Amino acid sequence: MPSPNITSHAASLQLGLRANWQQFVLLVVINAFVGGMVGMERTILPLLAEQDFGLASKTAILSFLVSFGIIKALANLFAGRMGDRYGRKRLLVAGWLIGLLAPFLVMFAPNWGWVVFANVLLGINQGLCWSTTVIMKIDLVGPKQRGLAMGFNEAAGYLAVSGAALASGYLATTYALRPQPFFLGVAFALCGLILSLALVRESHAYATLEAVQVKSTQPSGKLTHAPSFGEVFARTSWKDRSLFAVSQAGLVNNLNDGLSWGLFPLYFAAAGLDTAHIGGLVAVYPAVWGVGQLATGALSDRLGRKGLIVAGMWVQAGGLFLILLGHAFWLWLVGAILLGIGYLQASLPTCSLFPGRLALWGHLPSSQGWSLRW
Repeated sequence: MPSPNITSHAASLQLGLRANWQQFVLLVVINAFVGGMVGMERTILPLLAEQDFGLASKTAILSFLVSFGIIKALANLFAGRMGDRYGRKRLLVAGWLIGLLAPFLVMFAPNWGWVVFANVLLGINQGLCWSTTVIMKIDLVGPKQRGLAMGFNEAAGYLAVSGAALASGYLATTYALRPQPFFLGVAFALCGLILSLALVRESHAYATLEAVQVKSTQPSGKLTHAPSFGEVFARTSWKDRSLFAVSQAGLVNNLNDGLSWGLFPLYFAAAGLDTAHIGGLVAVYPAVWGVGQLATGALSDRLGRKGLIVAGMWVQAGGLFLILLGHAFWLWLVGAILLGIGYLQASLPTCSLFPGRLALWGHLPSSQGWSLRW
């Protein structure tokens, strides 16, 4: 539980990126390791299912993605409340301890069930660690630089996804599909765990400071109660049209990402590409996604989120269409680049709009309450 003296401690703190740049940069680095954990799998797992475990059914192959997605969604959902109750740092450390087991399970898996379970643990790691780093950055910078904070967070995470996908493809081509590519995951998890334990400071007091500041701007001088899960679900599902649209856009964005992760390696392998070239294509769109996040985050603070989200959906559709109809490496490359551009236009404005809208509804700091990521 956060300290009972947290309110008085909050008075000595200051919101903003400049005032908290050291912790902010540390959290950006840690989120890069979070992205690297999932990036190491993007090139390898679908190919591993076919070549090492002899799975022919695409449904069976994609079982790892289903388990990962469901567990990650649930971990995302409850990360906000657990962070408020037990502290952000504890949640971050717990996520790394769980994630550390995943690469070992895949390396020594005697059957596909072990891989599916490893992705359950990886889903917990991604849900807790990614959401917690987002929450802690929003704690530190406050409401005025929310989009910029999200930009740095997503850029670090998805550039690491890209780099790890490229590196794992190279290792798989040079050595084998396992265990060598998964040594990356062990290194990422250990680095993330050590940094989280040794250097990360609890940020809940910054959320309290923001709450005090929000309270001072309200006519009644009071904050409304923290929304329950049922209230948040109802508001985001049908009561608030803007939140419903944002939720829908986030869902579509991640469905497309899941398609890219689960099926693209198999699709490109069937076309005759080797693992290194597959890794390059799989790495392109998160690289474009990550590089563009820095500009998109600041731009969404200035121009608004809606136009970027709509444009991103159209660009994603064009990228998928080109990959589907293309029969050459350069066409697939252009399609992957368009996919990355569409992702960066849609995903970050969606994520940064969502907590802001909830904060306006409940007059609460955006980092408190339920953490809804898709």
